Amino acid sequence: MSLAQPAPDAPLFVVINAASGHNDAEDAIVRIGAILGEGGRRHEFLRVEASSRIMEVAQEAVRRAVEQGGIVVAAGGDGTLSAVAQAVHGRGPAYGVLPQGTFNYFGRTHGISQDIELSTRALLGAQAAPVQVGQVNGRIFLVNASLGLYPQLLEDREVATQQLGRSRWVALYSGLRSLARQGRQLTLDIEHAGQRRRVRTPTLFIGNNRLQLDQIGIAQEASLEAGRLAAIVVRPTSGLAMLGLALRGALGRLGEAENVHSFAFRRMEVAPRGGRRIKVALDGEILWMRAPLVFDIPEPLPLMLPAPEDRVDIE
Repeated sequence: MSLAQPAPDAPLFVVINAASGHNDAEDAIVRIGAILGEGGRRHEFLRVEASSRIMEVAQEAVRRAVEQGGIVVAAGGDGTLSAVAQAVHGRGPAYGVLPQGTFNYFGRTHGISQDIELSTRALLGAQAAPVQVGQVNGRIFLVNASLGLYPQLLEDREVATQQLGRSRWVALYSGLRSLARQGRQLTLDIEHAGQRRRVRTPTLFIGNNRLQLDQIGIAQEASLEAGRLAAIVVRPTSGLAMLGLALRGALGRLGEAENVHSFAFRRMEVAPRGGRRIKVALDGEILWMRAPLVFDIPEPLPLMLPAPEDRVDIE
């Protein structure tokens, strides 16, 4: 699929999340602005001062980009990249990223550096290319979507960081504690490829990132290249067994576990028993969604990919 390329001097509308770290955002603005200025590229920063306003700010960036033939750029972590992509998708402008997330799966998969100066310089010479995104009930995701245990892990981690501070050790402690005490099982009616079945599981995970799938040891990454998403279902298990699965995932051997089942799909409908709404985690952000959940693949996202010489190797 070919895309209309933005003009070489297309203005850049940079959405930057200042809500999670004022000083970091200010430093990033100075560094990004200096490089774009040196390159003679017209640009404008749109700051997100409160997380609740990120979609509003992203939509304003899209409006200006449409009017001026520009490119919308997201600078921030996974949640920021995903929210801005949602605003851009299907609206016309090309989408650029300056990733700052902890894992940076989306940026690394597409050869985009987490170093703010390297990624900004690469953006100046980037070309638009179609990349696959996932979708659930009209809301897109770049890396993954999940329901059940993982949304609960995210909520527990946020509570722990508010009480104990934000650090990797706090996140690890919170995650292990949540896994050890988990007991709730979901009952889901899943329909895909003309077949319907009922499963009980603590979590359903939908992947759209070959790097993440490869790292945890799920052999479905090739399916993404064929225009599919990867689903991972964990059969009912104890909290202690979930800790074992987490260890397998960390070692890249999750796919070897007998109580883990994975498959590829293009469209899948998921209906939880006993509720009309369910929590869904999309790229680390938790949303309430109305059932049934329909997962599919919408039109591609026009991502500004760095030139081959500017891409970084996946580590």
